Amino acid sequence: MDKSKNILEFGIKRENEERRDGGCSVVFDPETQRYAVYRHPKSKALCLFGGGFDEGEGERDGCLRELMEESGLIDFSYTEKIDNVITHYYNANKELNRMAHTVCFLVILNSRERKESKLEEHEKNFEFLWATSDEIFNSWEISNANKDYDHWIYFLQKGVKRIEELGHIKTDF
Repeated sequence: MDKSKNILEFGIKRENEERRDGGCSVVFDPETQRYAVYRHPKSKALCLFGGGFDEGEGERDGCLRELMEESGLIDFSYTEKIDNVITHYYNANKELNRMAHTVCFLVILNSRERKESKLEEHEKNFEFLWATSDEIFNSWEISNANKDYDHWIYFLQKGVKRIEELGHIKTDF
């Protein structure tokens, strides 16, 4: 992580936080103008693909590994780091309070080609789907009373802006 700049901090600090650094991806399909997400089986919120990094794993490699394992997506035309933040949140998958240094990458798909997912036990009920940015933001607004999605809101806002700058948003829908 770049220690030379101030890092934004999101969420609510909680007792007994467990630290687990990692990352997530904002994944965009230019053809359908949709984002790859999963529906959380308990909260029903839409979620970004991501997770903790393995020992010695780089940020980009960790984010892409988690994306490929959880979604099965494998064909990317472009990746770019969105930002690093510190976040405090409740991890509903593991039922733990977490604190993390988190990175997010923008991933533009070349195709929607997928291989079989490699899901951990707590991920077996993930429902993969495609959603618009408005559908994702609305899902988070409904589920964000405890500020658990603030960092994802920030990442998706920056990702959508960057996708527009790169010329991937179609205006003739």
